[in-house]
Amino acid sequence: MPARGCGAGRVRARQGDSVSTRPSQEAGPTTTPLREHTIGADLLATVRAHGTRDALVECATGRRWTYREFLREVDAVALGLWADGVRPGDRVAVWAPNCAEWVFVQYACARLGAVLVTVNPAYRSHELVHVLRQSGARTVIAAPSFKTSDYAAMLAQAAPECPDLLDVVLIGEESWGALLESGRCTDPAVLADIGERLHPDDPVNIQYTSGTTGFPKGATLSHRNILNNGFFVGELLHYTERDRIAVPVPFYHCFGMVMGNLAATSHGAALVIPAPAFDPAATLAAVAAERCTSLYGVPTMFIAALAVPDFDDYELGSLRTGIMAGSTCPVDTMRQVISRMGVEEISICYGMTETSPVSMQTRTDDSLERRVATVGRPGPHIEVRIVDPETGAVAPRGVPGEFCTRGYPVMLGYWDQPEKTAEAIDADGWMHTGDLAVMDDDGYASITGRIKDMVIRGGENLYPREIEEFLITHPDIVDAQVVGVPDEKYGEELMAWLRMREGAPALNPEAVRAFCDGSLPRHKIPKYVHLVEDFPMTVTGKVRKVQMRAEAVRLLGLRPPPA
Repeated sequence: MPARGCGAGRVRARQGDSVSTRPSQEAGPTTTPLREHTIGADLLATVRAHGTRDALVECATGRRWTYREFLREVDAVALGLWADGVRPGDRVAVWAPNCAEWVFVQYACARLGAVLVTVNPAYRSHELVHVLRQSGARTVIAAPSFKTSDYAAMLAQAAPECPDLLDVVLIGEESWGALLESGRCTDPAVLADIGERLHPDDPVNIQYTSGTTGFPKGATLSHRNILNNGFFVGELLHYTERDRIAVPVPFYHCFGMVMGNLAATSHGAALVIPAPAFDPAATLAAVAAERCTSLYGVPTMFIAALAVPDFDDYELGSLRTGIMAGSTCPVDTMRQVISRMGVEEISICYGMTETSPVSMQTRTDDSLERRVATVGRPGPHIEVRIVDPETGAVAPRGVPGEFCTRGYPVMLGYWDQPEKTAEAIDADGWMHTGDLAVMDDDGYASITGRIKDMVIRGGENLYPREIEEFLITHPDIVDAQVVGVPDEKYGEELMAWLRMREGAPALNPEAVRAFCDGSLPRHKIPKYVHLVEDFPMTVTGKVRKVQMRAEAVRLLGLRPPPA
């Protein structure tokens, strides 16, 4: 489930604010014990308890499965892979939009002890080759095509460059049918025997990070990592077997496959797939038709759903909770999600792929202010601290620093990259996120930006989020992103990218400076202004500031900074 893997709050601490002498360190509750078993064992327990309840609904095709039926499909895929030569520890990649088969493959790999490699549906050939080669994937299960992407053709092109790749299975085609048929003819005792030998700390998933600064790294996650994260996210939403969760976010990312799929199966809840890719009207229709109690999305998804012309015609009275993550939620959007959608118990989550993903979460009874100004408190069995990026010392509450987290969600490491792992996780097990955050006296944290986004102008550290939040107080500015660009005199200067209100007059740099004058110090006033309709974003809702800086250099005709 971006601001890093899941969510971002607004800056709360400013110069002159009161600063506590208490350290910025907090731990989540430990009342409910961790689940110390594998995903496969967890699924079997759910099937025993809730076998006749809905497990999975695919709205685009009308297909649905109870938990018993779901397990039969999962095991057919797992045994089919076994018959094809896949063994525990082998990597199996899945490359497809959201569909029932994607979910079957996820749980089949967990049952078989294989490591699921999730591939972004938007990848092109060169990115696909990198992921398959770097992970050493043995088998790929893919959709033949989706939208303008011909996956089958790209796989045929990539295969000669991937020496470990032995099999390609295309969903819905003959190879998929053959996989299921061979699985149904294989002795199911194979899975029971494997299950006895699997351990919760075994790797079960490789998630490739967004790769905004180069080729993506493969965050390696264990059964213990992602099963517990899905379970505890669901616990904080008060999930039971009566919940029905609409998941329009992509499965290939932790938001979908952990916070969605694993949160559902660990509680016996139903997972509802509105469409292969996000469609606001299809999402509303799915919630209404399936009486969903929970809805997921990044803020832009909720905004799009609220803007559907016949929004008021959808019966959404079943909704009570959900998750919003990926980026900051505008306060007006949050108010509408609560009042018009009825999602009164909406929760904000924050984290990153490397932490399975959620480390901070607001509670269902938190105030509106908490849900738009913070990313909540640490989840169960998770420690959080905010440290001085230079010294590593724990910062006092109210003072910004680097957000670090420790506990069960921290990844095993980057696949086959021990040196990159050591850069991210210190000797004491703390994951250094690279995010700047500030913690208040109640243990709630706000994400104030990225360390790499900090602008150093004339030797002074400038934090873009503070400037962005002031700019959006202008009545004609809908959203603002501030980046640093090269400058011969000061080293860096500020450039504001602005999204304007529809019909508003264009703002030039002089008008922006006039608006800021007297409210921001002169060195914090952007020198350059660029008006856009949209910011470059990842599919999980993160603004790509690396791309914005590169584009700014080109637009302004500046000399790129030295490498």
